[in-house]
Amino acid sequence: MLHPPFKLLSSASPVDAASGRVVFRNAAACCEPAESAEEAAPGGRVRLSELDTNFYCSVIGTCLTTGELRKLIARFSDVEGASDPEIHHDAVRLATQNTAVTKALQKALDHRHAPVIQRLSKIHDAPALTACWEEALRQGEIPGAYWAVLMHRKATAELRQRAFGDVHMLSHLVGVANRADIRRLEALERDNIDLRERLDRHQVRSLELLEERDKTIAGLKHELIEAGNARSIASPEAADLAHAARARAEEGERAAALIAVQTGRRERAEQAAVAAVAEANRLAEELEHLRQHAIALGRELAAAEAQLKLNAGEAAPGAGADLDRQLQGRRVLYVGGRPSAMPAIRDLVQRHGGEFRRHGGGLEDRAGLLASAVSWAQVVVFPVDCIDHESVDNIKRICVRQQVRYMPLRSAGIGCFAAAFSTPPADVGGASPSSDRSICPRHG
Repeated sequence: MLHPPFKLLSSASPVDAASGRVVFRNAAACCEPAESAEEAAPGGRVRLSELDTNFYCSVIGTCLTTGELRKLIARFSDVEGASDPEIHHDAVRLATQNTAVTKALQKALDHRHAPVIQRLSKIHDAPALTACWEEALRQGEIPGAYWAVLMHRKATAELRQRAFGDVHMLSHLVGVANRADIRRLEALERDNIDLRERLDRHQVRSLELLEERDKTIAGLKHELIEAGNARSIASPEAADLAHAARARAEEGERAAALIAVQTGRRERAEQAAVAAVAEANRLAEELEHLRQHAIALGRELAAAEAQLKLNAGEAAPGAGADLDRQLQGRRVLYVGGRPSAMPAIRDLVQRHGGEFRRHGGGLEDRAGLLASAVSWAQVVVFPVDCIDHESVDNIKRICVRQQVRYMPLRSAGIGCFAAAFSTPPADVGGASPSSDRSICPRHG
């Protein structure tokens, strides 16, 4: 789960017409999403369509793999060339708008986590369900338990909020395990090489044993034929030949048993090798993701340090030239974000010769004025960690329609803002409105 599922669209909390309950949809509800449909019909489970849409992002990102999600969304949208974050974004958006997508997600999640759902269906009270969730956290069995608990008929609003908060915090702990994952990947690669060598030796030995067995069987058949011919003579040599044939038959049985044991070992070694390769590939992908994240953080830290040196008068000549080139005479519109960070960002823009305006993205700023604010701006920026999926769609649609450059920021901090404008425009994601293939100017 990359971003918490909260919205900045409204400071006033809308009231559900059916139940009269207040549904919170603002940034303060980051880890306490609004709860709807606390229980399904008696004897049933809560359906995904009855769950508050703020849970969709965490459920889809946690309980389905990227491969499964790509295959499912391909039935409803064009996913060719799309990245995993784009597919996740489309899945969340389609699930809130299309009942067919919601039903398909429900079916896929129920099928994937059927054993956990069956096990938790025997629980009939909230305390026992809470204990099962705590045990799943300790065992690391998060995806199936998260889905089963959210959909359980006895899950309370407090338990769902707690499970959501636990999953949300787990996403912040990924970077801590980076170094341990690297060591584990190296160990798995060494084990994989060793298993492949042992597998090759076992295969060679098995082929040798099979050849010996075939030769033994052929020899026994020949001796049996000779023993049958000699039986008519009734000589002592016939009895000796029969005894020798029985001995060789027993030896052949022992050889066959040894071959069976070696074959079983070979099959287990092959399975272990396949599992090791799959785990190594998964860890390599995760390592690459963490490496890219570390590079982005380093770029933001360098930009923040450069601004501190400029403020202290310790910067080298020519420092801040990139910001001057991109902000000089530019009109910058900032949508969303945290109010506490706005004064520092405004001072940064104005210090480098630009003009700055902010739109909160909510009802308090009259969302209908967003189009006019975009028409004033030359660059529109928005932090993806402080804005919901629907607002992102709205901003991109308006920018594409008015041919205004937009820049999504990783976070709402001033370091991320400075790093984005310290990068040449050709390297900044979303620099051109026409570069976003998934946004329709009319329908979003």
